[in-house]
Amino acid sequence: MQEGAMIQMADLTRQGMDGFRQAGERLAAWRAEVARRAALARQPQPEGARPPSVRRLLAELGSPAELWREAGKVRRAGGLELPRGTSRAVMLVPGFGAHPMRMRGLARALEGAGHRVSDWGMGWNLGADEDRFARLCERVDAMARKEREPLTLVGWSLGGLYAREVAKIMPENVAMVVTMGTPFSGDRRANNAWRAYQAVTGHTVDHPPVGEDLAEKPPVLTVALWSPRDGIVAPRSACGWPGERDRAIAVRCTHLGFAGHPDVTRAVAALLTEG
Repeated sequence: MQEGAMIQMADLTRQGMDGFRQAGERLAAWRAEVARRAALARQPQPEGARPPSVRRLLAELGSPAELWREAGKVRRAGGLELPRGTSRAVMLVPGFGAHPMRMRGLARALEGAGHRVSDWGMGWNLGADEDRFARLCERVDAMARKEREPLTLVGWSLGGLYAREVAKIMPENVAMVVTMGTPFSGDRRANNAWRAYQAVTGHTVDHPPVGEDLAEKPPVLTVALWSPRDGIVAPRSACGWPGERDRAIAVRCTHLGFAGHPDVTRAVAALLTEG
C-alpha cells in the first residue's frame, strides 16, 4: 500500500513538472511572438512612401464631433434626401479595427432609400486572413443566391481590399465594388496605419495572405471614393490611377468619417441608383 502511494505521488510530481515545463514553453513562445510583432511595428518608414501629414492625422481626432455636427444639419433639414431607384442588394465590409456597427448609419440610410443591406457577418475586422477571406467569399455567394442577383460590395479602408479581391475571384456574384478610403494603389506604406496593422496581424503589408496585386482592377464596375482630408491613407493611394478603378469620386471627410458622413452616403446612394 505504501509503495503504491509512493508511485502515485511520483506520477503526480512528474505530471506537475511536465505542466510547469509546458507552461514555461508557452510563455517563452508568447514572449517571442510579442517581440516579433513589436519589431514589425518599429520598422522605419521607407523613403518615397508618403503618408498623410501629422496635422491631417491629428485632425482625425475631430471626426466624432464633425459627424455629430453633420448629423445635426441633416436633422434640421428634415432628414437625408437620397436618390431612389431600383432596389439593390448591398453588403458593407468594415475597415481595419472596425465593427459593422460603425457602418450602421450608412446601412440604415441605404435601407431607407429602398436597398437591401447586409454586413459581412464576421464582427470586428482585425486584418487580412485566409480563413476570414474564405468565409467572406462563402457569405457573398450565399447572399447573392438568396437575393437572386449579384451584390454591390461597399468596403471601407481594408474592407475595400477585401471587396476588390472577392470580386476578382467571383465576379459573377458582384455587380459593383465601391471602396471608401481604401489603400489599393501605390506604396503599401503610404498610410499611417501600416505599423499598427503589422503588429496586430503579425504579417507585413508586403506579403498579405489575401491578394497579390492589390492595384489590379476587378473585372466589375469599380469605384473609388477618396478624400483630400484623409489623415490615415494617402489620398493618391485611395484614389488610384485609371486602369486600377473605373471611376474616382472625391468627398470631403476624414478617414474615420467615411462610414457616416452624409456626403459619402449620398455618393454611395447615387452610385446604386446609376448601377
